[in-house]
Amino acid sequence: MTVGLSGCGSDSGSKSVTLKLVAADYDIAGGDSTKAYWHNVVSEFEKKNPGIKVDVSVFSWDVVDAKVAEMVKAGNAPDIAQIGAYSDYAASGKLYAVDQTLSIPVQANFLAPLADAGEMKRTQYGIPFVASTRLLFYNKTLFKKAHIDPPTTWAQLEADAKALKAKGVKTPFALPLGSEEAQAETMMWLLSGGGGYVNQVAGYDIDSPENVKTFQWLKKNLVQEGLTGPVAPGKLNRQAAFDAFAKGDVGMLNGHPSLMGEARKKGVDYGMVPLPGVEGKAKASMGVADWIMGFKQNGHREQIGKFLDFTFNDQNVSTFADKYDLLPATRSASQAMQKDGKHQDLDQFLAALPTSELPPVGKTSWPRVSEAIKKRIGAAVQENDDPKAVLEGIAKVALDAENAE
Repeated sequence: MTVGLSGCGSDSGSKSVTLKLVAADYDIAGGDSTKAYWHNVVSEFEKKNPGIKVDVSVFSWDVVDAKVAEMVKAGNAPDIAQIGAYSDYAASGKLYAVDQTLSIPVQANFLAPLADAGEMKRTQYGIPFVASTRLLFYNKTLFKKAHIDPPTTWAQLEADAKALKAKGVKTPFALPLGSEEAQAETMMWLLSGGGGYVNQVAGYDIDSPENVKTFQWLKKNLVQEGLTGPVAPGKLNRQAAFDAFAKGDVGMLNGHPSLMGEARKKGVDYGMVPLPGVEGKAKASMGVADWIMGFKQNGHREQIGKFLDFTFNDQNVSTFADKYDLLPATRSASQAMQKDGKHQDLDQFLAALPTSELPPVGKTSWPRVSEAIKKRIGAAVQENDDPKAVLEGIAKVALDAENAE
């Protein structure tokens, strides 16, 4: 879907510049709320910046990345794109560095983990537009029936899952390692086990001893004990797991803020706690960000910077995050959301975000590695497969992808 948003101000006698902005549609109900958001932002911006107009095209998440790729390939890059990834464009020299567009106060206002994830080779190109993180969701009604408390360690999680199973709960723990978003579920567990996708020098470390132990534990203590479902982890996608939780069939699962709305609509009484680790709280929660970036092709650096500075004022950032139960990417808007009292259900997510860890999205090899994880990781918990061998296979894909850069 597209919408053209044109000028509300005059060019004051100077040559007018029109910026092309391509943005993703966040309205899962198929409405016009994302278009309306950008219309309001652009209208206010143009009033304050005569001579700069902004034309916006909004596309669904299914196609927006492909649309921008087509435009760039055809030599018709947008001035600004708000999409899912930036690394390929940064690697090919098509993007302005963030310090070439944003003013210093705006640039300094982003939460550190998000800004760091926007870097490639120590230069930031990706600007975090909006963020999310993950918590462990649990069904309070089912927990009360089983006389258990939410877990803080893996051992408690296993014990809770067994208690839920004994009470006839269909799926004590939903473990979605299917192709939809297995790379995210995997990262949550790797962090909980003290590992992760990369080491301290940012090289891939997928088959580290910590990661191998994590999947050995998952296979032995959850999957082989019959505590997962409703289908085999490798065949379970995230949305199916969320749907099952919203029906009241799941005791526990890892979830992001959008699950709150789904559960509320179905009348599920849920609670949320930090992800359990081996002996306590996980070392970090997984963070996720969507990105906005400025393209060099049309040479509109100054105008792009003015529009991005305006886009990231507290009012715009908070309005968008509030509309979609997402988290602000800036410190000031995040702090304001925590203080206003209207977003108490997001408090734990907001608290987890500043110390979260994001996937290695700054690596151009990451899409290939992520795809390998989606396709292969489910086998790590299958009956006749070896977790270590599966992780070693993915690690080889990562090495080959790195060497090909």
